[in-house]
Amino acid sequence: MTDHLLLRRFLARVGGTRMIAGNRRLRLIVAGAVAGSVVSVAGSAVAASPSPVSALALKPVQDGVDFETVTPDVAAKCSVNDIDRKGWFGWEVVSPDGMMLRRFADTNGDKKIDLWSYYKFGVEVYRDVDEDFNGKADQYRWLGTGGTRWGMDDDEDGRIDRWKQISAEEVSAELVAALRDADAARFARLLITADELKSLGLGKEKTELLSAKADRAARDFQGLAKRQSSVGSKARWVQFAASPPGIVPEGTDGSTSDVMVYENAVAMFEESDKGGQLLVGTLIRSDDAWRLVELPSVGGDGEAIAQTTGNFFTPGGSGIANGAAAGGIGEATQRLVTALESVDGKLAEATNKSDIAKLHGQRADVIEDLISNAEGDAVRDSWVRQLVDTLSLAIQSGAYPDGMERLRKVSPRFGSKDEQLAAYADYQAISTEYVLRQTPEADFAEVQKWYLEALTGFVDRYPRTPETAQAYLQLALSKEFEDKEAEALDYYKKVAAAFPGTDAGEKAAGAARRLDSVGRRIELEGGTIDGKSFSLASLRGKPVVVHYWATWCEPCKQDMKLLRRLQAAYQRAGLQLVGVNVDATGESAAAYLRENPLPWVQMFEPGGLESSRLAKTLGVQTLPTMMLIDADGKVVRHNVRAAELDEELTSMLKRK
Repeated sequence: MTDHLLLRRFLARVGGTRMIAGNRRLRLIVAGAVAGSVVSVAGSAVAASPSPVSALALKPVQDGVDFETVTPDVAAKCSVNDIDRKGWFGWEVVSPDGMMLRRFADTNGDKKIDLWSYYKFGVEVYRDVDEDFNGKADQYRWLGTGGTRWGMDDDEDGRIDRWKQISAEEVSAELVAALRDADAARFARLLITADELKSLGLGKEKTELLSAKADRAARDFQGLAKRQSSVGSKARWVQFAASPPGIVPEGTDGSTSDVMVYENAVAMFEESDKGGQLLVGTLIRSDDAWRLVELPSVGGDGEAIAQTTGNFFTPGGSGIANGAAAGGIGEATQRLVTALESVDGKLAEATNKSDIAKLHGQRADVIEDLISNAEGDAVRDSWVRQLVDTLSLAIQSGAYPDGMERLRKVSPRFGSKDEQLAAYADYQAISTEYVLRQTPEADFAEVQKWYLEALTGFVDRYPRTPETAQAYLQLALSKEFEDKEAEALDYYKKVAAAFPGTDAGEKAAGAARRLDSVGRRIELEGGTIDGKSFSLASLRGKPVVVHYWATWCEPCKQDMKLLRRLQAAYQRAGLQLVGVNVDATGESAAAYLRENPLPWVQMFEPGGLESSRLAKTLGVQTLPTMMLIDADGKVVRHNVRAAELDEELTSMLKRK
């Protein structure tokens, strides 16, 4: 039996622990084979604290916890101290530089350890908990930068039986892991239960429908895990992607309370140098946990994922099926919805490229018929947008090569009747064709020329739609790349004035602020990846490089290596670095930084490159983006390249 298992078992049953005379804090007797000998003082058995090496040998019950580990030579220099907290007994392991590494505590005074805590960079990231004080862990909690998961082990066998708390992001990560390991039990505990559905008060028909889906998902998971080949044995979750969650209001389909849901959520994963997607589908919040209701659709590298029809907000979902049963829609529409679900099921299992292309064509045919049968403009508009989205995704992934011609024809059908819908279809068609034209043998300059001309024509046709703002931002960005900043500034100001209060308008205003910032002070403040507050103004008196980055940006990671060297080279000058992460979720950045720690502050606020407040503040649209700021807090370069930094810093410091 290994030393750390002996130690854990012993700590769980230290009923023979003695108190040292005159010491009010408990010292734990630890088996001599593990942590040294029991010392006899005046005929009494007195516990010696465990050695740091033995204490650090203890590991969490759950696998995959990212906690601080140290080398044997550093472990020998660590210290083991008594816990200094009223009502708690036990000990803490502290690194040579004073950073907390472990805490093992008796929290109820029964002389048995009931709390095993693990730290990363001095922050508690995980704990095993013995809530019923019987010597066995029955709860497992991830904390701090480790996440929000709180697992319950009802039979105390070391395996999580259910999640008391788990975020939507962590559900998607668990889903990737379940498929990777073909672990049906891990998947099952992510699914919403019948009791949870009843407690949500969604209405009888909706509750029965979702319960049936969850049951079917539990039964069919093992088959999906065996069939799919995209999520391999070394797959790693990367990111959660979804539109903001929505509220299904009380009264919908007979519901008795508001319910929060995500529709068509996606989990991004990677394996080796390849990436893929899981269409997670619908997620429902039940108390402090998010729950799955159905099987995912799997897409590999360059492979489209089958679109779902939704359960709450997307026309064609179960809401429409329920409406049909109640007489809300006609039989023809109901048949088409059923046909669409059938095609989606076949797409989820198809592997032959020719078959996949035909199925995408069939899917588009069915949606076209649903558009023709739509009752009301709102339903029709939703079906049109779904047609555009499914065509665009299938075309760009290469799954439906003949879809481009079909996509181009959508906009002209609505040009004179519905400008908003026509603009949406037109803009997606331009963006999709732009991707298609970028083949390895293509002349990039010619492709770019076509794209800019297409965007210019678009803004002339549709001067006031949301897509117009996006088109102007692309035009402005192209002018930035051409170093035609006066023209770019004109575009940005136009968007800021025409679309105030929108993400595009705020981003354009921020970009205008950035382009006009040289020689001026800028304000940048907000949260950090570890939950603290930070203001750029706090670094006045020192030169600063601000580095916008994301985990999916490889050039950003290369810049970090250079920035490390520059920080060391300009240490005497007091050079400060500030990272601004624009991943969609903080967990992606936190996971990367745990593996690649950086010795400078990292700002983060949710929303990603598209809508994070930190990205909008300075109108950052591309990565990496770096700014150089002097000791007075004034901008020297609003977009400096990594290769230019050394020379720029030298020049700036000479002028000081």
